[in-house]
Amino acid sequence: MQRTEISAYGEFGLIKYLTEKFKIENPSTLKGVGDDAAVLSYENKKVLVTTDLLLEGIHFDLVYVPLMHLGYKAAVVNFSDIYAMNGAPKQITVSIGVSKRFSVEDLEQLYAGIQMACTKYGVDLIGGDTSASLTGLAISITCIGEADEDKIVYRNGAKENDLICVTGNLGSAYMGLQLLEREKVVFGANSEAQPDFENRDYILQRQLKPEARKDIVELLAEKGVVPTSMMDISDGLSSELLHICTQSNVGCRVYEDKIPINIQAVIMAEELNMSIVTAALNGGEDYELLFTVSLEDYDKIVGMEGVAMVGHITKSALGLQLVGREGDEIELRAQGWNSLEE
Repeated sequence: MQRTEISAYGEFGLIKYLTEKFKIENPSTLKGVGDDAAVLSYENKKVLVTTDLLLEGIHFDLVYVPLMHLGYKAAVVNFSDIYAMNGAPKQITVSIGVSKRFSVEDLEQLYAGIQMACTKYGVDLIGGDTSASLTGLAISITCIGEADEDKIVYRNGAKENDLICVTGNLGSAYMGLQLLEREKVVFGANSEAQPDFENRDYILQRQLKPEARKDIVELLAEKGVVPTSMMDISDGLSSELLHICTQSNVGCRVYEDKIPINIQAVIMAEELNMSIVTAALNGGEDYELLFTVSLEDYDKIVGMEGVAMVGHITKSALGLQLVGREGDEIELRAQGWNSLEE
């Protein structure tokens, strides 16, 4: 396989080479890559901005994460933050730090994944930077989005008696990670071993190639529902509920038997002797949406495909409680993944 050293292009030549296939799709993008700064124009809209930093060895492991999948995921997790504000992502900037072990062809794979995500979600790449790295691969993406002022949803708007909803299913991404880590250990002990991924395609996809819930945001708008609070589930349901309840000064009741869980994740958890409920509550990286809606919107939400009502908001004094299948109550704590912990 051909290997082209990054030094053959130089910084600006490399950026031009990696980004020249990206096409501008949004009218709010007046000028993208190629100048000292991008030029954007948002008329009668509020601008949403989010950023994410991914570091090799902390946020991803290239032993089992293909570079194209990594590029796709790095972009999509930023889009998810914009959708979690009830907005629409429109532009991204991508900055990378790369060590000498990476070739131009490697970076082409990374950017092919980013381009795939941009094409699917209608987002423009408008700039970025490259730098040498002594510690592996680093990816920093900033995403810019738009929303009508009266449609923006924050974390602090949940009210007593609001319904708590989640999209999709929870715990699958975490179980996909556990599968990959298990097979990595097997491979480390025997380099001839073949990974056992049979009937595990769904949980692997949820870990390696997650999707942002653009469809749900569009469906809510179609039905005229503006959530009272919302965020995406990146660190686990328990952690995100704590954020919403703390910022809204409320409590909650979540029912274990209402939490949506995929059968592949259940089987994987049983194989590893793990609790799938614990994975669903604390696993993270699902990038589903957690949101609350007024009781008045019950009829609009109850039959909505891809949305499950898992509980309700209570007074702050009642705390955050998980109601078990037998009616027992357990205090919810934020136990999701924290990259700053040793």
